This record gives sequence, structure tokens and C-alpha cells, in this order.
Amino acid sequence: MNRSRRNATQHLGAAMLAAGLYSPMQAALAQTWPTRPIRLIINFAPGATTDIIGRAIALPLSQALGQSVVVENHSGGGGMIGLGAVHKAAPDGYTLALLAGSTMAIGPHLHRLAFEPLREMVPVAAVARVQLFLVARTGLPFDDFASFIRHMRANPGRLSYGSSGIGSSPHIAGVMLGAATNTQAVHIPYRGSAAVLQDLLAGTIDWTFDPGVTLPHVRTGRLRMLAVAGSRRVQIFPDVPTLRELGLVDFDVGTTHGFWAPPGTPVPIVERFNREINRALGLPAVTETIHGIFAEPTPLTPAQFLALSRVDSERYARVVRDHRITLD
Repeated sequence: MNRSRRNATQHLGAAMLAAGLYSPMQAALAQTWPTRPIRLIINFAPGATTDIIGRAIALPLSQALGQSVVVENHSGGGGMIGLGAVHKAAPDGYTLALLAGSTMAIGPHLHRLAFEPLREMVPVAAVARVQLFLVARTGLPFDDFASFIRHMRANPGRLSYGSSGIGSSPHIAGVMLGAATNTQAVHIPYRGSAAVLQDLLAGTIDWTFDPGVTLPHVRTGRLRMLAVAGSRRVQIFPDVPTLRELGLVDFDVGTTHGFWAPPGTPVPIVERFNREINRALGLPAVTETIHGIFAEPTPLTPAQFLALSRVDSERYARVVRDHRITLD
């Protein structure tokens, strides 16, 4: 470690010690931690983008810490089941969670929770900024966004869309699309995006806002991408416009997946997690995995991640309020 970085680290440690954010006992704990496997809670089902990213990071994180990182999928409730599991876990550094961005940005505005996630949960590390893609099954009488909207208007409530759960960003995006275009569709919630993909390919549902798992099937022509619900086009699909280009200028549904720890987790352990996760984000295999779902790696400090999460939460609070979105 160079002198400037060492001095900065010493000053940060002294400041946190003075503020009571961690004690000498916590610092001593961090010197011997970890001594047993760490469980990694992922709050969506296998095959979801959080699961794909979490498993890609679990191996290098395990190698860096010298202990196994054991993945546990706690799906359901729009991600709230997994959030609850990590919130009540012991704050000893042996439980970590990779939560979908929608869990922290949207969930608290829709679900009645006994705690305040952004106030109580400990931010550890951001991993990926995720954008959504409007994708439809083939065989329907439209081939672009304009004809899709015309068909929806002519057939209100006849088409269905899937999401990774009530309160997920794909669900909210569907509500926003309906309000912005004066269309109606039936929402079908699933436990994760992999299940959405399965039913979309089977023709059980008609379209979805996808966080990235459908794209290999778009590439082969089994599914059709109608628009990108992000700020820029995707290089591999250069002819597919963004919703902003199509006139929905306020359509912003981006969220950031990231790691969180139980309330009270010692700061030195959080710092160690952050360093190792950020290091893993620079590994070619992990970067390739994140790019494979057309997301962007986001190495941030815990404070930066918390600030970004608060901005997203405030934006979605307005969306939920303005569109009168409820779980009913």
C-alpha cells in the first residue's frame, strides 16, 4: 500500500473509531475473520440476474477470503423474503446478501416492513447497474414498438406480461408503460426472471421487461426485442431504439444490484468485503458475466453505493406515488 493510501486508511479508521462506528474489539475480530464458511443470500431464484452475478463473484470471493461462500436462494415476495432473511441474521460477518436493485429502491414503498432497509441494512458493495429490455414472444401481430402499442390499444387486457415479482423493476416498468401509452396488460408475477423466460418461450405470456436473461434468445430470433428501457442502445442490437428515443423521455427504470450485510456488521469486515468484491469485479470472468446480461460493473465504496441507492429509492418513491402503484 502506498503512503497516501495508507495515510487515508489510517485517517478513515481513526475517524470511524472516534465516531463510534467500530470499536477496537471489532478491529480485532476482523484480524481473525473469517474462520468458517460464509453464506451468501440471493433474493431471487436460480437463473435470475442476481443469481448469475452472485455465483460468478462467489468463487473469487471465496478464494480471496480463504473460506467457502455458500449460495442460498431465498426467493419470493418481490425479493422481500431474502431481504428479511439477511436483516435478521447475526451481524458477525458470516451472512452476506446480494439483493436486486429493485429490492431496496422499490420494495419499501410497496411492502409493509417492520424495518427501514436503507436506514438499517449495511451497504457493502455495488456490483452491476442493470437496464431493462422490452421483449416479446414471436408469433404476435407486431414487429416493432409502434405496432406493439397499436395492438395493445386495440386489445386492452388481452396480452400478458411477466415480471420477477410484485414490486420488481420489471413489474413497475410494465405499470409505467401502461400509464405512458394508455394501454392495458395482465401482470403475471414469478419468483425470478428465469421462470419468466421459460413461460415467454413457451408462449404462456406475451412480453416482459427483461433484465438481460432473454437476450441470447433474441439473438437467435426466438424472441423479439422492441425497445431498450435504458439511456443508450445496445451495441449488439444497434437498430433497437431506446424508449426515450421513442418519446418516453422520463422512462428511467435502472437499478443497481449490490451486496448488503445485516445491521451492526463490523465496519472492518464490511471494508474487507468491499475490497475483495471490487477486486472481483475487475476479473475478466466476472466482467464477462455482467456484460453477458448487458449490465455494467459498478465498483463503489459502501458510502457511494448507499448514496446511489437513496437516489434510486427517491426516484421510485415518486413513481409509486404518481402512478398509485399498490400490491393489490
